[in-house]
Amino acid sequence: MNSLAHNSIPNPEIAAVLDSGHPFLLDGGLGSELAARGLDIDSPLWSAEMILHNSDALREVHRDYLDAGAMCISTASYQASLPGLAARGMTANESERVFRASVEIAAGARDEFMHRHPEQARPLIAASIGPYGAYLADGSEYRGNYGVGEAALEEFHVRRLAWLDAAGADLLACETIPDLQEARILGRLLEPVSTPVWISFCCRDSATLHDGNSLESAAEMFASHPRVFALGVNCCAPGIVEEAIGRIRAVAPHKLIVVYPNSGQQYDAEARQWSGDAELSHWSSLAQRWFDAGAGLIGGCCRIGPRHIRELAARKSWHC
Repeated sequence: MNSLAHNSIPNPEIAAVLDSGHPFLLDGGLGSELAARGLDIDSPLWSAEMILHNSDALREVHRDYLDAGAMCISTASYQASLPGLAARGMTANESERVFRASVEIAAGARDEFMHRHPEQARPLIAASIGPYGAYLADGSEYRGNYGVGEAALEEFHVRRLAWLDAAGADLLACETIPDLQEARILGRLLEPVSTPVWISFCCRDSATLHDGNSLESAAEMFASHPRVFALGVNCCAPGIVEEAIGRIRAVAPHKLIVVYPNSGQQYDAEARQWSGDAELSHWSSLAQRWFDAGAGLIGGCCRIGPRHIRELAARKSWHC
């Protein structure tokens, strides 16, 4: 585990769990879990579609992750964006309300959980901020190299970051970032935010972002960032996580490590479906190895559901 001073951990809830010798557990995939329940999210907005049309279903998934043992749930704002919502005829003010609603829905699920379990520690809410590639809805977060300039990427992110920073979430999760150019712009835009941030990269292998740049070069940019408290990887195969942790720790030793891989299957953006074999037969043992390697925040991404988080929560001890 990382040995970090408590003043580098932004929430007492996270510090208390890590002090107890356990990882701080995140939730699993949101969009894939909604789809597994038969809900139609086959639109460019993906899980953000539920913010508009089925907040009850979204709240239920959040609650199920909390009941499974997740200590942090992520909002459905991953694929929400100004241009994406504008394409649905929404004004900027209406779009801002969508981002705020994503946090309010998660907070409602948390309130219901705490009402039923007042003895439990208060779970956190991470406002999800997906990459430009997610807005394109064509699998570009698994490629990077968007072919757009820095001004376009800055314009894409700047208001959604400000809105979610002001929405009342405990954390901001800039996730599935596959592109060094986008990471650099996010680093600049995140300097004035007030909410603690984690950055997680999307990698083709344990050493390389999807755009071909090294994971170390991306992580190093945030090694001294004042608002970023954790760095890691997400929506990658479980088998690359352990080595990726080592690479991030080598260049950013003072940051917490966050990891939440997918099932190990491959996403076909054209067919909009997953294929291949899942790498989940030793899910809990893999998570143990990530914890031993230095990960403090552990969860899952696409195709990882409440039962997988429950499996991690059921572990009685996590040796270091």
